[in-house]
Amino acid sequence: MEEQLKAHRAAIDALDAEILRLISARAGHAQAIGALKKGTIYRPEREAQVLRRIKELNPGPLAGDAVARLFREIMSACLALEQPLSAGFLGPVGTFTQAAVIKHFGHAARAEACTSIDEVFRKVEAGALNYGVVPVENSTEGVVGRTLDLIMQSPLQICGEVELRIHQNLLRQVDGLDGIKKIVSHAQSLAQCHEWLNSNLPGVPREAVSSNAEAARLASGDASLVALAGETAAEIYQLNVLAANIEDEPNNTTRFWVLGQHDASISGKDRTSIVVAAKNRPGAIVELLQPLAASNVSMSKLESRPARSGLWEYVFFVDLEGHRNDEKVAHALQAVEARASFMKILGSYPVAVL
Repeated sequence: MEEQLKAHRAAIDALDAEILRLISARAGHAQAIGALKKGTIYRPEREAQVLRRIKELNPGPLAGDAVARLFREIMSACLALEQPLSAGFLGPVGTFTQAAVIKHFGHAARAEACTSIDEVFRKVEAGALNYGVVPVENSTEGVVGRTLDLIMQSPLQICGEVELRIHQNLLRQVDGLDGIKKIVSHAQSLAQCHEWLNSNLPGVPREAVSSNAEAARLASGDASLVALAGETAAEIYQLNVLAANIEDEPNNTTRFWVLGQHDASISGKDRTSIVVAAKNRPGAIVELLQPLAASNVSMSKLESRPARSGLWEYVFFVDLEGHRNDEKVAHALQAVEARASFMKILGSYPVAVL
């Protein structure tokens, strides 16, 4: 057996050397591309195409997502050789939004904590940050209204999306449930664990704070508090995990938008987000959306939101399958705009790969 182990280890050493040689060669080509382009070298559609291709080529035994994550980090490191990207997120450090930044851009990107979703928008609009990552909807608690309100008025465009499985944990400075006076977390996190908290901590007051990472920070300084947050926050603020994965819905997932000064080119599997307002007359909504069916364009989401321009007036956020420059999507959008009192294309971007 010892001889077999030696043979396998020698083979691994040789493969590691070859992998390093190939990664270095890839990095050299990435540098050359950056020098030729002399501008932003982040291309979301190209990265999505690479990751999809890698998952398709993957022979195993590693899972497709595991291989894609490895290549995400390689691309992140190669991109940082020329132009390290900066991306803002709702802070403080340890939030699920920070995890979404890392999932999308890799660890080589500079992630910057912002105090609010508004600040993320402002810094990207001003050019202080290249990109921003903001939550837009949760599978159990619905949309993040502030994100929708801001994107409607912002010049920023959606250039990517991230889907992140959300696991909530009960965190505390000390072990045990005795002496807990308050549960703190983001409002959506509290809602996502409503039934578990009713069963296990009935009667304990709950307080919504700006983020689950802020809740973890507060709990780290007060043993009478427990926080709902992720594992990263537990590590950063050195908290004990009293109970793990306590969300009521096991498939709890949050979707994030990646915002920038541009959207993405066609990747082959894309989504387009728009916001529209219907004219105030009977049947206007049906009439507004009819061109989508006529052009065989699938609508994956329809969400209403108060327009803030008048009492009982609404706008509709719509996600379409396909890119704005796809012929049938472009034709459908032109027809929708002709029927709408207002329409804005928020961006076309690759469907989340990881």
